[in-house]
Amino acid sequence: MFDFLRRTPPEKKSGAPLIALSLQGRARWSGRDTASLARIGVMKNAVGYACVRKIASAAASVPWLLYDGAQELESHPLLALLTRPNGSEDGAALFERWYAFLQSAGNAYLESVTLEGVPRELYVLRPDRMTVVPGARGWPAAYDYSVDGQTTRITRDATGFLPVLHATLFHPLDDYYGLSPLEVAGAAVEVHNAGAQWTKALLDNAARPSGALIYKGPDGAPGLTDDQFGRLKRELEDAYQGAANAGRPMVLEGGLDWKAMSLSPSDMGFADSRAAAAREIALAFGVPPMLLGIPGDNTFANYAEANLSFWRQAVLPLVARTAASLTRWLAPRFGEGLRIGYDADAVDALAEVRQGLWDKLNAASFLTVNEKRAAAGYSPVEGGDMLDG
Repeated sequence: MFDFLRRTPPEKKSGAPLIALSLQGRARWSGRDTASLARIGVMKNAVGYACVRKIASAAASVPWLLYDGAQELESHPLLALLTRPNGSEDGAALFERWYAFLQSAGNAYLESVTLEGVPRELYVLRPDRMTVVPGARGWPAAYDYSVDGQTTRITRDATGFLPVLHATLFHPLDDYYGLSPLEVAGAAVEVHNAGAQWTKALLDNAARPSGALIYKGPDGAPGLTDDQFGRLKRELEDAYQGAANAGRPMVLEGGLDWKAMSLSPSDMGFADSRAAAAREIALAFGVPPMLLGIPGDNTFANYAEANLSFWRQAVLPLVARTAASLTRWLAPRFGEGLRIGYDADAVDALAEVRQGLWDKLNAASFLTVNEKRAAAGYSPVEGGDMLDG
């Protein structure tokens, strides 16, 4: 290393005898397209992956209900379709992928395969393969689905039904596509990822050179040739710059002297910066950091309170929005007056809240049986229009 410094310089370089090695430089951010966000924010980041999985699995575990007007239906072809959407997966698996894509990409696509005008199967399509085809009035007229260089256009059928349900998260500057939480928290994701790479490199190399090299010529006069200066800079950048080379020991020779200039990770509060980035990622998804084991968050008094907030503020609104979208898009294909709902009573995390509501309704002697059932989210029963008790 640096053996070229022993060569007789044909030409002296003027200037101070200092070569500064900076491992900071300008911040470099990865792409913000769907595929890049999935790679850096889900596949390579534990916090992002945990948030997506936690929301998707929780939302997909809530059972669907079907109503004809105010009456709940126990069985119906639409309910059967939501329970078994296709031959390769059940409803929970399909909607877990739906919610996961919505959280990681900001967009989710559900395709309906129809036979004789009636939907028979449902499939979730990958957002990175979908492209909106705008119509003359600005609304989506069709969707292009591209795989291995081949594009299939999904258009409306003869009845005007568009067999793609496109769900988006709010984007203030886009008419067609949603904004992913990973894009909002992109800087925090990359800080968290870089911190993991940096820590791993420190463990591998067990040292951390970062500072300046000072060179004095053989005769005591400082100076390097242009060629020596350029080659030294290139070798420093190739061998020591970047997270992969963090902490790599440096071997000096030929009159080179190292002067450390940077602070250690502990001096910079390195662990605190990673924890702050993790909390920012969780915040973008609406997941209480306490549920992810992230230190330093005291927003909630205990885990149960944080879990209740997670269900009521992040999961159930997402399920309710999906139920409303399915009702608008799919229910009319099976008849008028059908409405898709969800069974919040099946959520164990809401058991204490549900029990408190029931206790209040049972104590309300001025309400009829059906009024109490309506307040609790149940359909009316025959003979229930009388005061209870």
